[in-house]
Amino acid sequence: MKQVYLLIGGNLGNRTENLAQARKLIGARCGKILNSSSLYETAAWGDIPQPDFLNQVLEIDTPLASQELLPVILAIENDLGRFRNERYGPRTIDIDILFYNDIIVDEKHLQIPHPRIAERRFVLTPMNEIAPDFIHPVAGKTISWLLANCKDELAVYKYFPIVNNKD
Repeated sequence: MKQVYLLIGGNLGNRTENLAQARKLIGARCGKILNSSSLYETAAWGDIPQPDFLNQVLEIDTPLASQELLPVILAIENDLGRFRNERYGPRTIDIDILFYNDIIVDEKHLQIPHPRIAERRFVLTPMNEIAPDFIHPVAGKTISWLLANCKDELAVYKYFPIVNNKD
């Protein structure tokens, strides 16, 4: 089994529907979804004024090698209306490979583990929900340890959608 963790998120359009569509396409194109965190809401990272994000971590089992997985993920983002206009800008969907087993990849267009996991509470909180004892292969620390020692002050809230809300 290839233990792959993905972070999905977005802050434009119907956020919950966009994440649902991403999960559906990931399951169809990338591999079986074994586990998923709750949805979490947080303010956007960076200095660009924009709506709050919803994020979720998925654990998948994929037949794809790490370098094969990236173009599939980019195609899913494209199919769901992702435009790459500015770094840290608003987006309908964003899919990041957090971990792929315990491998380390450091290439121009692919870095695994994702290089800023330990700095971002919005990644660590949902990851901690489903895999608190997973050991970051570079840091050598568990996800729960990284979360407890994360200096990111951005609040992360479990998201409970309201029925009949536009989102």
